[in-house]
Amino acid sequence: MKVFKFGGASVKNAEGVKNVAKILQSYKDEQLVLIISAMGKMTNALEKVVDAYYNKTGEAASLFEDVKRFHYGIIQELFEGNNEIFDLINDTFVEVEWVLEDEPEESYDYIYDQIVSIGEFTSTRIVSAYLNTQNLPTTWLDVRDVILTDNSYREAKVNWQATEQQAQKRVPDMLKKGFVLTQGFIGGTSENFTTTLGREGSDFTAAIFSYCLNAESMSVWKDVPGILTANPKLFKNVSKIDRLSYREAIEMTYYGAKVIHPKTIKPLQNKNIPLYVKSFIEPAGAGTLISDETDSHYPPIIVVETNQVLLHISTRNFSFVAEENLSRIFAVLAKHKLKVNMMQNTAISFSVCLSNRDERIEAFINDLKDDFKIIKDDNLELITVRHYLSEILEKLKAGKLILLEASLGGTVQIVVKDVPQIERV
Repeated sequence: MKVFKFGGASVKNAEGVKNVAKILQSYKDEQLVLIISAMGKMTNALEKVVDAYYNKTGEAASLFEDVKRFHYGIIQELFEGNNEIFDLINDTFVEVEWVLEDEPEESYDYIYDQIVSIGEFTSTRIVSAYLNTQNLPTTWLDVRDVILTDNSYREAKVNWQATEQQAQKRVPDMLKKGFVLTQGFIGGTSENFTTTLGREGSDFTAAIFSYCLNAESMSVWKDVPGILTANPKLFKNVSKIDRLSYREAIEMTYYGAKVIHPKTIKPLQNKNIPLYVKSFIEPAGAGTLISDETDSHYPPIIVVETNQVLLHISTRNFSFVAEENLSRIFAVLAKHKLKVNMMQNTAISFSVCLSNRDERIEAFINDLKDDFKIIKDDNLELITVRHYLSEILEKLKAGKLILLEASLGGTVQIVVKDVPQIERV
């Protein structure tokens, strides 16, 4: 049994769905669990619905109409006649419309999970129905019946024991009938509320199923030929990495590489399940293999995180930032679910680089402002170079103001901002 994950870019329109079906024709005699994300940029679109609803701007209903039109357009291209998919999707949308009719009373994170998850439920219904029209027997599975979590909305924690029991109880019998297709990014609580596993969490979903079902392998299908040495949208002359160790992949995702979700690797490593990163544009390509095989030589790998914030924290009485202070700072970081991308401390100050989450960072600052002086720099980039070469690092620093720099082993991290070019008048 294998697990395949197709992201939003692979099913962003009707042609994308048809291409996924074409790829799967080559695997029609295999047992596959398929994890599908929301279509295209639908997660972003649904986040706007949540913001409008929670903040009572009056735009939530019209924004949701745009979401509905997008999906109905794809359905009309894929299906003819009175396919039951039209009723299934309509019923899915009605659930959100009922929510939007009432005033928001629950927390933002709870509302987020109930509404944004509709993107995955809609996409999987559509793709499952289409595969069945293409002589690819597919059973649709509600992932909330398998992946059981706590109620930490937007960052739910998996109950691994219960999830493994549910997966082994439900999925094997379904696989006897053909493919099993379910949603990425989503889980469910014991009270039957929907949770999400963190942004871009569909890779993690695939890893959970791979672990629980002892998969032969897992494949993530992307719009790139495999894992590259840098983002081709930002850099020229990037190259594909043919093989990565689990350790190297974990390091890359920790530092912000977007090809796979940071939580994906560990469950696979625990059971030595190989992960392939392949291209849905050129499916015959070898892609990148991530496994327990080690390679002592890697090329320089560059990861760029944009929209970063650097906080400089110091005590108001000029005392040392010692263990007691650091303990409190990290407790408040955890309270507001802020991930530390880089940090550095001196005797009287502590600097921390975070991805910009305005509302959470302001709440963090507000909790500490009475006892600490906090200076905030934003609109920054965090550049990480694994296996760096000096000449590459110097090129990356050109035209940049270096606000923070640290190195450990073969990894260098720098927090930078662009320096305006000064021209002589």
